Amino acid sequence: MTKPKKLLQSLAGETLETPPIWMMRQAGRYLPEYRATRAQAGDFLSLCYNPELAAEVTLQPIRRYGFDAAILFADILLIPEALGADLWFVTGEGPRLSTITTDADFAKIKSADDVHDHLAPIYETVKILARELPEETALIGFAGAPWTVATYMIAGRGTPDQGPAHQLIAENRPLFEALIDRLTDATIAYLSMQIEAGAEVVKLFDSWAGSLKGDDFQKYALAPAIKIITALKAKHPTTPIIAFPREAGDGYIGFAKATGADCVALDNSVSAEWAARNVQIDGCVQGNLASSHMVTGGQALVDETRAIVDAFKGGPHIFNLGHGITPDADPENVQLMIDTVREKRS
Repeated sequence: MTKPKKLLQSLAGETLETPPIWMMRQAGRYLPEYRATRAQAGDFLSLCYNPELAAEVTLQPIRRYGFDAAILFADILLIPEALGADLWFVTGEGPRLSTITTDADFAKIKSADDVHDHLAPIYETVKILARELPEETALIGFAGAPWTVATYMIAGRGTPDQGPAHQLIAENRPLFEALIDRLTDATIAYLSMQIEAGAEVVKLFDSWAGSLKGDDFQKYALAPAIKIITALKAKHPTTPIIAFPREAGDGYIGFAKATGADCVALDNSVSAEWAARNVQIDGCVQGNLASSHMVTGGQALVDETRAIVDAFKGGPHIFNLGHGITPDADPENVQLMIDTVREKRS
């Protein structure tokens, strides 16, 4: 008889003595084995679209650390590329895209149903992982949320304040909303196919949700999440969904109830104690150790890890960072974090 997967237990609302643990960007540049495989692939996008190598880098942190979940190796900007945007990466600077700033630009992008041929290698990676992961390890698929992806498509790159997207809302709200709608539909199609390929959980990353305020947060972070989660639950009712409206602050409160998400992931701008009182009361939470501890290590890492586990021990909790691990992290500090989470307490 196979043991239940701890991640799925927490997502089903169970309170476990030791929370499951995984880490955002756990397959990444802080690991020497990842850097070797990326060099073999040639460049980042070639790695994303090579199912065998993408599966390999997804499996590397599972072999090294025994995390309770693996997350598909891909990128949130594959959806814009599948819709017809040009996408490339500048070494040391990050992604660049062709921009959507006019109605004529929008008219050139594909429909949501036309993304699958381009994304077929991603679905193949999921199928490989579903076969090769250890039976106790859950498989997480993911996509970027429409607002966050739109900010890149409008600016053509990452920006510190998502200013170009906010400017487009002010100057041409119908165009902006048409883009959000197209991304919402494409995200539903993409995540549904990941689930059909074998993803047991999916996560919606709204990395820039915190820059939306007031009605705009409701319209462009909350409403698309509701539409995506409702559609996925209608088609895949047993697949749990994690939502991550990063830096939402008070917007975290009630987000799970409003959207139907099975878990809300938390960044480290909110304290675990606050989140236990205000967010965990509605169900599972994920988070929220500062990723800087993976660089600095030491007793502060141990103490903060213990404090987070203790704060969330009264309900369902998945241990994670509050943001992705950074390339300058020390792999030994990751092991220390895992050992601390899993230590036996009297």
